[in-house]
Amino acid sequence: LFSDFPGITVVDDLQKLSYPLPSTCDGSDEVYIGRIRRDISSPNGLSFWCVSDNLRKGAATNAVQIAELLAKHKACT
Repeated sequence: LFSDFPGITVVDDLQKLSYPLPSTCDGSDEVYIGRIRRDISSPNGLSFWCVSDNLRKGAATNAVQIAELLAKHKACT
């Protein structure tokens, strides 16, 4: 499911105890998701662990991506 989205990397191998840690995403623009499982509180819900480098993805990369979208749709002059 998540691996179909650009910018998301799934790290989820329970047998190898492989899941994303904050150190996994340091210096990366990717969002890492793991520990994916059914959410017992909602019949159609999922629970997962998600990490990202907020200084890169949250601030710098996000600002650039928004500017690119605005330029693409000619919303900026």
